[in-house]
Amino acid sequence: MRNHPVRRILIISVVATVLIVCTICAAAGFQRLSNLNFQFGTSSAAAAYPNTKFAVVSDTHLYDTSLGTAGNAFEKCMESDRKLLKNSEELISFGMKKIEASGAKFVLVTGDLTKDGELLNHQKMAAQLSALRKQGIKVYVVPGNHDVSNPGAVRYAGNKETTVPNITAAQFAEIYKNCGYGDAILRDPSSLSYVAQPQAGLWIVALDSCRYSENKPGGTETVGGRLTQAEVNWLEGVLGKAEQQKKAVIVMQHHGIVEHWKGQSSLHPDYLVKDYQNIGKLLASYHVRAAFTGHYHAQDITEGTFGTYGSLYDIETGSMITPPCPVRYCTISAKKLNVSTERMIGEIHPGTDFQKNADIFVRKTILNEANEVLNKYHVVGNDADLIANQVASAFVAHYNGDEDPTKRPAFDESKLSLWGRIAYAKERYVLDGLWNDLPPADNKCTIPLN
Repeated sequence: MRNHPVRRILIISVVATVLIVCTICAAAGFQRLSNLNFQFGTSSAAAAYPNTKFAVVSDTHLYDTSLGTAGNAFEKCMESDRKLLKNSEELISFGMKKIEASGAKFVLVTGDLTKDGELLNHQKMAAQLSALRKQGIKVYVVPGNHDVSNPGAVRYAGNKETTVPNITAAQFAEIYKNCGYGDAILRDPSSLSYVAQPQAGLWIVALDSCRYSENKPGGTETVGGRLTQAEVNWLEGVLGKAEQQKKAVIVMQHHGIVEHWKGQSSLHPDYLVKDYQNIGKLLASYHVRAAFTGHYHAQDITEGTFGTYGSLYDIETGSMITPPCPVRYCTISAKKLNVSTERMIGEIHPGTDFQKNADIFVRKTILNEANEVLNKYHVVGNDADLIANQVASAFVAHYNGDEDPTKRPAFDESKLSLWGRIAYAKERYVLDGLWNDLPPADNKCTIPLN
């Protein structure tokens, strides 16, 4: 029997489609299955949030350029990395000065303080934050997946990467003892989670959602997040105490608690804490109205609703060194949380091409990563270029927040080959999800706290 090429293509297409669907379902199922036990809150009484003002930054990824900024090894690292690593220190310093002048009483830093957990970079980040402390501004940090026991802590020279000292969980708490750990009113003995009281009537519950205990020398960092049963038990105890003592609660952690676009849990399950639905429900059941997260490098606010248990707003803040390089300012008054955003990318070097070049760089890194993924599915050439450009536009819009679907680039699928159209059809949910901005607004909005 002749091996007909069209028949062969169709068979390959069907098999590939089934594999892609199974992979997506498996990823989604991984998030839904839970081996944790939860005791949800049952009280109808909610403590009033006191008036205050604070700032939020995330994913600062400080990188000391003495660790190398040239050579093939560093350039390879940067090919699909959206961070402006060479400019990290000046961007962070610029942001600290903005916060100093803002009138904020305290600052939340929601993880990934360093490039890859290098001891040197942690020491320099702690020094940056100490400038705020000297101005009377309290600082609270949590670790991100890059920060602790990271085997990716290296120095770059030519074609080589050389390991440099990273830090343990105990060292993290010591280095940032003036940023939450030293004046915590409660500590979880099993993790880097803690509770702080920045002012009367308000608790900050800082959750350690990272899995650094799984990292191995010579391997790669564990990107995904989870809370152990011990952490969940501790959290339930904390929320119960807050309820008894009539303390309003704000939560911060690195990994997302609410899906920020429809389909995120399928494409990127590692950017949501495992069992995020139940963790969100737990927080909502104890009247927590706002959780501040990072990790995805995007400006996005989404409300998770949990039936009779209430709702929770996940306020995700973009990376301080990925355009638009945001700083959030939050004001609580009259039972409302008012959120605004300052974009440093357009302010740090006015009258220059800095912002333009940064935007080009980020788009290029997304194109590189999209092409790499597409090539694995044998989508190459013109097909890969056309689809990758759609992906880049969608993610750039999502990073900036307040996505406007009228600005979505037109796309002519007829220019794709048969295999390209099949691949595009299976992954179109990503583009549709990213361009469909879930309410409320992402950069400036008012959230009810009652």
